[in-house]
Amino acid sequence: MPLKSYTPVPPENFGGIPEENARYETSRAVIFPVPLERTTSYEHGTRNGPAAIIAASRNMETWDEELGIETCTQIGIATLPAIDTAEGTLEKVLADLHTAELGLLADGKFPVVLGGEHSLTPPLVAAAAKKFPNLSVLQIDAHADLREGYQGNPASHASAMRRVVEICPAVQVAIRSLSIEEAEAIPRLRTKIYWARDIVRAPLESWIPKVVADLSEHVYLTVDLDGFDPAYMPATGTPEPGGLDWHQVTSLIREVAKARKIVAADVVELLPQHGDHASDFLAAKLVYKILGYVLCKRT
Repeated sequence: MPLKSYTPVPPENFGGIPEENARYETSRAVIFPVPLERTTSYEHGTRNGPAAIIAASRNMETWDEELGIETCTQIGIATLPAIDTAEGTLEKVLADLHTAELGLLADGKFPVVLGGEHSLTPPLVAAAAKKFPNLSVLQIDAHADLREGYQGNPASHASAMRRVVEICPAVQVAIRSLSIEEAEAIPRLRTKIYWARDIVRAPLESWIPKVVADLSEHVYLTVDLDGFDPAYMPATGTPEPGGLDWHQVTSLIREVAKARKIVAADVVELLPQHGDHASDFLAAKLVYKILGYVLCKRT
């Protein structure tokens, strides 16, 4: 006797997309979950971020009304298993992450790493710098992350961008929290900062073209979700008031993608909260928007 017709649940991948659009071999984009949480210093739970983003993404509409396309069918989006970050030293985990990113880039993929804490970014940038000359990093974040070390650890999330600017220059957007050590170091570091206080109420055309002009030919994009104002994104470990809104962040990324080549990205520091599905969904939709802006031509 034939089975009654039924609607299956979406696949357990980013976007809940059909297998034919999610094969690694034919996908241009790869989602790489990294539930890293080793150096968090306030609220804990960023290790749950990647799973929450993927779960929320399975409930997104896959048609992009802005771009006029269904991004996933245009480019293919493969989802890798989460990397094991619980075993071994932090140095070993970061080295494994670097090696994995090198492999993805060598395969010609556009990798988006889902974090996890921000300490995962430097090895990813180092991998991108090996493949792409003239690389710079665009950071959207509330925090400068420019300490030489934090709590005795130079690989801390609070030192992520200090390690990055040792690799290549950076442009930091929406910054509104830093230590005196960082403030004193900034003039001698390879970074340009767009302070949140100067841009949150300014017209987009007054600052986005300047950010784009400060970036080099190839760009690595790192988005700490606390770059958003906590009114839009409360689910972070250290929510700082005075951040950007959805249209400011997406407008910036869209314009950078049009003028420069974004070669890889990460979205980090989601700290899922019980009952707050909006934050998880925002993070998932942001990842999907990044893929559309970078890999699809506007119609």
